Formats: sequence, C-alpha cells, structure tokens
Amino acid sequence: MKTEKIIKPANGYLMLVIMLLLFVLSITFSIQQENAVYILVTILSFIGFFGFILVNPNTSKVILLFGKYVGTVKDNGLYWANPFFRKKTISLRASNFDSERLKVNDKLGNPIMISTILVWRVTDTYKAAFDVDNYENFVRVQTDAAVRKLASMYPYDNFADEGHDEDITLRSSVNEVSEALEKEIDERLSIAGIEVLEARIGYLAYAQEIASAMLKRQQATAIVAARHKIVQGAVEMVEMALLELNKRQIVELDDERKAAMVSNLLIILCGDKEASPVVNTGTLSH
Repeated sequence: MKTEKIIKPANGYLMLVIMLLLFVLSITFSIQQENAVYILVTILSFIGFFGFILVNPNTSKVILLFGKYVGTVKDNGLYWANPFFRKKTISLRASNFDSERLKVNDKLGNPIMISTILVWRVTDTYKAAFDVDNYENFVRVQTDAAVRKLASMYPYDNFADEGHDEDITLRSSVNEVSEALEKEIDERLSIAGIEVLEARIGYLAYAQEIASAMLKRQQATAIVAARHKIVQGAVEMVEMALLELNKRQIVELDDERKAAMVSNLLIILCGDKEASPVVNTGTLSH
C-alpha cells in the first residue's frame, strides 16, 4: 500500500467496559475455582488494555502491524484495536516555521541576508510517515534550499542606472516573490504529504560587509532623483517667469539680462540654502 487509508477502529468506551469486566471476573473466578483457564483470560484481558487508541483533535494515529501499514485514524476520540498494533502520532495542526537568516547571493551576486516564515500542515500521513525519514526536519532543509534558489532568481533591488532594470525584485515585489516562494516550497514538500498554507519573506537585508556601501548608494540615488526633480521644476518656473514678463510687457530684457535673470533664478531655486537678497539702488547695469 502506497497511499493513505482512513480506518475507524472499534468504540473505545464499549471495549473499556468489556475489558474491565473480563479482567475483574476472570480474577474473581480464578481465585474461587482455581482454574487455569480463568488465569489465561486474565492475562489476555490485561493485554487487551494496550489496544486502546486515544486520538486528540487535529492529530492522527498511523497504525502498523509488524511493519505493515494498516491505516490511519483521524477522527478524534477513544478507540480500541489489536493490542499488537504499533501507533505513531502525526499532528494535523498548522505549524509555523521561522527559518534562520541565510547568507546568499542575489541575481546580481550581491550578498544578502534572508529568512522566511512558513505555515504548513500534514495532509497525507502515509507520505509523512514513510516517504521521508523525518518530515519536520525535511520541512526545514527543503525550505532553506527553496529560499536559496529564490534569492538567486531575483535581484535585491532595481539598478536601472547600471542597466539592471528588473520587473520583480526581492525588496519591492512582495506579493510576486511570496507566490514564487510558496510554489517552490510546495513542490518540494509534496513528496512528504505536506501542504504549504503560506510562505513569505520574514527578513531581508544586505549582508553586513556591503550594507554600508549600499546605503550610501541608495542615498546618492535618492539625492540625484531629488536634484533632477528640482532642476526640472526650476527650469519650468524660469520659463514661466520670462513668458509672463514678456506677455505683460512689464520690462524689456535683452539676451544678456535674460541670461543673468535665468542664472540668478536657477541659483535661488536649485540652491541648498536660502539666498540672501541684494538690493540694487542704482540702474540695471550696476
């Protein structure tokens, strides 16, 4: 048998009453009548107590008889079966796994630190019990392997200025990366009869040796982007000022004075510090 088989043994409460009666009566009759048959019944009823199976909610019992798979009990309650059955408990509850922070290289070769949070549960007790050696350790090892593979498929961040313009990155594409990670882990854990309920990145950062350099790079990129926006807005404002002055005929400026005005306005609008005004009490030429 290579698949899970659901079984339901005899009612445990009824068998408990029967076993107690057999045990007590056999002892009583063996004392009164000194018959070896009643002693044999006492021994058998005592052995029968080892046949009780207690199944808690969201747990299961995998039943074996001398190394042969008999079936799995999933309904919670008290049951009785062959005392020689071997019972193995497998939890059906959802479990959390927070992996260790792994140091791996992303698609661009940058060392990063990454970890994942996984929510999983057993759906096929036969596979979990017999197709892998230790299904809990199997989850940990395969999750780490899937995270390493995922990190090598995507860059940490976009570097469009260096010709690396990616649609999906580990830092910004949270949903896409989580879906890819969940699919990858689910394929790996299906051999153990385990279902992945959720998988997402729990921790993501550059490795310590390049974290400082990458922070400076991000800051420089942000400064350049801000400067670009400031210059663009300043040019538009200067253009608007010249058009309005010309349209309203407030003052006539030749090319030299227009150039001086443009220069002064750009310095004021693009400068880091506030400009100090200089009052000219003479002519425009002085």
